[in-house]
Amino acid sequence: MPSYRRNRVTGATYFFTVNLADRRAALLVDNIDLLRAAFRNVRQRHPFAIDAIVVLPDHLHAVWTLPEEDDDFAARWNLIKGAFSRGMPRGEPASASRSSRRERGIWQRRYWEHTIRDDDDFACHVDYIHFNPVKHGYVEHVADWPFSSFHRFVRRGLYPADWGAKVVSAEHSFGERS
Repeated sequence: MPSYRRNRVTGATYFFTVNLADRRAALLVDNIDLLRAAFRNVRQRHPFAIDAIVVLPDHLHAVWTLPEEDDDFAARWNLIKGAFSRGMPRGEPASASRSSRRERGIWQRRYWEHTIRDDDDFACHVDYIHFNPVKHGYVEHVADWPFSSFHRFVRRGLYPADWGAKVVSAEHSFGERS
């Protein structure tokens, strides 16, 4: 198996994308309480801050900050994915290689990780996270998606409640000339 290099920096802030194996499934939102419990239990044993998060039916995006002197986000993801999987009824298809390792077929093995470089990078990734439900067509207004830290950001005064509404005007739509 290839060895993937990850940029591990103690106390750093990271952006993640984590996907289900079956991208047509809606397991994450259909089982949101189980996912929340998995996060809560892992955070109790291995603390980290969830700076921003959005959970979509088949994937999630998150920005985490790890404690000082800690760079082990991989163990945390392993524990979260494992706890969620153990709470799900069996029956999903699993490849021969997954079965031989006694793995479930719920999550993609790999995930995307990016080390946040500065405040602008942080802001861009948080905006991306919060706009994602609109991007994927689940809602027309960011505020309408319930599985997002956007609502926490609004309560703290960091976003206006109408931020990220999908607006298409005739003069700016593709295929039309002004």
